[in-house]
Amino acid sequence: MSTAEDYLLESWIPTMFRAGCIAPASVVVSPSERKRMKPCMRLASIAQLAATFVVMVAPFASVGAADEVNVARFPEWATPNQVAKVEKHYDDAMGVPVKWTSFWSGMAMTEAMVAGEIDIAYSQGLAPFASAVNADAPIKMVAIAVAYEAADDCIVRDDAGIDKNNVQNLEGQQVALPVGSVADYRFRMTMQALEVDVDKVRIHDQVPPVAADSLANGEVVMACGYGANSLARMNQAGVPLLSVAAKRAAGIANFDVISVTEDFLQAHPERVRKFIDVTAAANEAFVGEPMQIDVIADDAGLDSETALRQLEGFDFPSIEEQKEEYFGGPAVALKWLTYMGEFFATDEQPALDDYSGTIDSQFLY
Repeated sequence: MSTAEDYLLESWIPTMFRAGCIAPASVVVSPSERKRMKPCMRLASIAQLAATFVVMVAPFASVGAADEVNVARFPEWATPNQVAKVEKHYDDAMGVPVKWTSFWSGMAMTEAMVAGEIDIAYSQGLAPFASAVNADAPIKMVAIAVAYEAADDCIVRDDAGIDKNNVQNLEGQQVALPVGSVADYRFRMTMQALEVDVDKVRIHDQVPPVAADSLANGEVVMACGYGANSLARMNQAGVPLLSVAAKRAAGIANFDVISVTEDFLQAHPERVRKFIDVTAAANEAFVGEPMQIDVIADDAGLDSETALRQLEGFDFPSIEEQKEEYFGGPAVALKWLTYMGEFFATDEQPALDDYSGTIDSQFLY
């Protein structure tokens, strides 16, 4: 039995029945109720998808195939490796075609990885990765994709009359954000820093483009999200609740990871290494030339000015920086993963005793 099958039978399905889960597409819940329901979000559809996949096509899953590698990515997310993607450097290095699929959330990436549809997730948020490993998802963190402070944000409507000085007025109000995402983490950390009772805020679980619509239409007083175009639309309706300096002072920063399914890692470790090598080379080769920006912008679905502005807020740690800072002495990756795992833990999906087993940094050495 494969790792994915084990995960389906031993984690997702039992959890679904224990919790009495439903699968809402967009639901309004209080944070306390959201915490109870979070393991249930889309669980029925995930289990059905995974069960169908395991029974009917497991023998032909991509992990065992030699003809394609499937990679998850975010739309509206400008990164240097998109030049390597467009120019087929990944395909050349791995010796097979690489298929890239866009997802609006890291949770959706996890679902696709569990279903056997995705082998590698590029720039999966640390928050959804932590939630996934809390649920025993068979995935590993193998490298850092990007670090940032302002690539996701919480925007308050101009006419809400709410800022950091009277932010308690958010209690009883409605806020839109993708639950279980890095934006959810940013929201919670912000509320904690500003001493807002998050249990009194009504949450709309919406992906960033929908959250931007809700903010623009006045359906919510605040929206949190990511993606350059979605954030730009949010900013047209309001302003960030906290400045970059205020977020830094409150210790609110984040990074995304490169994650890989355990099955793919075990079957194709050389391809995992090639993926990391090509990504690192693309990061090193990026110098902000107009041609590079244009390629990245086009692939990300952005205009060049927006892509450049987003890139200027990103940091792409080199292999050496990752080895020394994230996976070496300071162990930043393990430290923040542990913190995030505890932050998003639930009764059904408790924090792990030790998160080191969910990290495999061997491909950086």
